[in-house]
Amino acid sequence: MKTITANNRLDEIISKVEKSGFKAPNLISDLKSLRELALQEQDPLVVKVLRLTYEFIEENKTFDIQAQYEEDEEGNEYPIEIEAKENFLYLLKLLKSAEQRVNREEIKDYRNALKAELY
Repeated sequence: MKTITANNRLDEIISKVEKSGFKAPNLISDLKSLRELALQEQDPLVVKVLRLTYEFIEENKTFDIQAQYEEDEEGNEYPIEIEAKENFLYLLKLLKSAEQRVNREEIKDYRNALKAELY
């Protein structure tokens, strides 16, 4: 997220999720309003991943999406086991610096995993 307003909104969401998890009050509407800020920033990747994220959470009441992998010496990838809440918080923290190349790659991994699960 590029603007102070968007980052403050993101910090508020992170704080709510840290305290209440997926039962945080107004979580879906908060994500939708954050998506509107991403639209204003004209960042299509962030816009898309936010929409897929709130759709996934609405449908599943959790964020048990597998988007993080580690690679061994031979190049084989293995999923990283991570609790749904921590997984979601990790994605939100990636979004804080979404313009960084490495973060964008991980956000794309989330986008692809969410699309595969939802469609």
